[in-house]
Amino acid sequence: MARNIAVADDVYEKLKKLKRKNESFSDVIRRLLPPQGRLSQLAGTKTFTKEEWQQVSEVFANKKILDEKRKQELMQQIREE
Repeated sequence: MARNIAVADDVYEKLKKLKRKNESFSDVIRRLLPPQGRLSQLAGTKTFTKEEWQQVSEVFANKKILDEKRKQELMQQIREE
């Protein structure tokens, strides 16, 4: 399925210069995108500051706690039925 996206003129020009013969813009973008990886692989790449990484870690920790609480609630509902 194809989607239309808008890019700034300067981005278009950069993509156009990177485009190889018989390559679509999707191919260029796909080639330039990093392979899928884990969030933890970003640690130490200076993509996040220490503070930002701490915030991300806290969000994941809180999500784990909330998931566990929700699981317990669902288990209690099942027992009550």
